[in-house]
Amino acid sequence: MSYMLQHLNNGWQVDQAIMSEEERVVVIRFGHDWDPMCMQMDEILYRIAERIKNFAVVYVVDSTEVPDFNKMYELYDPCTTMFFYRNKHIMIDLGTGNNNKINWPLQDEQEMIDIVETVYRGARKGRGLVVSPKDYSTKYRY
Repeated sequence: MSYMLQHLNNGWQVDQAIMSEEERVVVIRFGHDWDPMCMQMDEILYRIAERIKNFAVVYVVDSTEVPDFNKMYELYDPCTTMFFYRNKHIMIDLGTGNNNKINWPLQDEQEMIDIVETVYRGARKGRGLVVSPKDYSTKYRY
């Protein structure tokens, strides 16, 4: 479903998307359109895009086509989703130890909506780190 989401094709477009949005969270999925993990994440993002349009906007960036941010944001995973608000990277505590990004595809639309909503509410209050509504650590999976 990545073809239904708005693509950012160069570093300038990514910067403008992050800097110009004043009232909504900018959700950017870094990765490749052909990657199965990214396909799953794109499907979720496409399904929720209409429902979250009042407080978030979704973009897709090919990390090979736009390598400008690979080092800066440590984009080494096949699929990475990050959040920005008013030109500031919003970190999210998912219980995984990596608070900068989501680097796996979510399976549930409502989970993603809850995460974006949590990021929006925390960012509006001036927080740079928000706590996820669900703990994604592996300690309870045994």
